[in-house]
Amino acid sequence: MFKTILFPIDQSRASQDAAEKVAEIVKFCQSKLIILSVQTPPEEATEPTGTANPSVDQLLQNAKIAFSDWGIAAETIKQEGRPAFCICDYADEIDADLIVMGCRGVGLTEEGAAESVSNRVINLAPCPVMVIP
Repeated sequence: MFKTILFPIDQSRASQDAAEKVAEIVKFCQSKLIILSVQTPPEEATEPTGTANPSVDQLLQNAKIAFSDWGIAAETIKQEGRPAFCICDYADEIDADLIVMGCRGVGLTEEGAAESVSNRVINLAPCPVMVIP
């Protein structure tokens, strides 16, 4: 059903909460899992990040270990750019069958909808998107 699942993550609690559901789906469908983290370039970031962000590498490593503990081998990818566009472009590049991502709920207001990465991914994705609240 879903051969390749893309799981975009960030430092948010929503990403952490979605991981267990991702594991269930990957196991059920016997899918290949790719974990993607997108770092916003320093000139576009709202908070200072510096030129290198070891926390992104640590985030990906921790996610890979967590999925390994669930018996799932995952590939990790780090990119720099605008998150929604990078997620959708990468999903298209790898021919992902499904994108599963957490949602922080910022898109529940009109002001937040324009800033919501999950909302943008839903509108731009080349494949189905499952958003885990």
